[in-house]
Amino acid sequence: MRLHIEALFTHDAEGNLDRVNEPNGPPAARLFVGRTIDGVVRRFRHDIGQEIRRDVDQALHDDVLGRHGLDSRIDPSRYQTILARAAPVQRTWEGPAFVFPDQLPPSDAVRVTHGNAQLLRPYLESWLPDVDAGGPMYVLVVDGHAVAVCASVRQTSMADEAGVDTAPAFRGRGFAGQVAAAWARAIRDMSKIPFYSTSWDNEASRAVARKLGLVQFGSDLHIT
Repeated sequence: MRLHIEALFTHDAEGNLDRVNEPNGPPAARLFVGRTIDGVVRRFRHDIGQEIRRDVDQALHDDVLGRHGLDSRIDPSRYQTILARAAPVQRTWEGPAFVFPDQLPPSDAVRVTHGNAQLLRPYLESWLPDVDAGGPMYVLVVDGHAVAVCASVRQTSMADEAGVDTAPAFRGRGFAGQVAAAWARAIRDMSKIPFYSTSWDNEASRAVARKLGLVQFGSDLHIT
């Protein structure tokens, strides 16, 4: 969970959350709560005052988070109420976090470099800036064009977080799993940990996780 949080967000010298870990990333969530079978990890953004921190910690202590299975949602309302005393809550996000299993299925995915970045046109053109991000990017090609992509959207020296997208007309064909598997192998070849996280509401993304046999190690709650 610590490596996962460090991949998601940059931190200040005191270990507080600073910004989303991507180029020109926006401010981090004001509160991050990560649940694992070993307990709860919480991080605050650097500008959260001590009184708010104390009350959130008390709520976490009193809560029944430890009794919830990792594959279930939690009620964020108590934490939203505490944070709202300082500023209105703008966004709440919840979802599972996974690592990849040892064995991954074969894939026909192609690695994207500057030399073949044109493959991203026209279906996945919005991913062109990510070719310069430094992490591996894999695509599934149909009729000369990339129709599904998996790339490192957040990176540290120890781990990368997957970002996956499939062009709408090509969804439901298993392409997302193929590019994710190829990407995970490349991350492991770099002696890093590949992470995959998604929202509870993203059934398609959760289906990819199930198909690949991803192993859930925790669940995330972000409140901004």
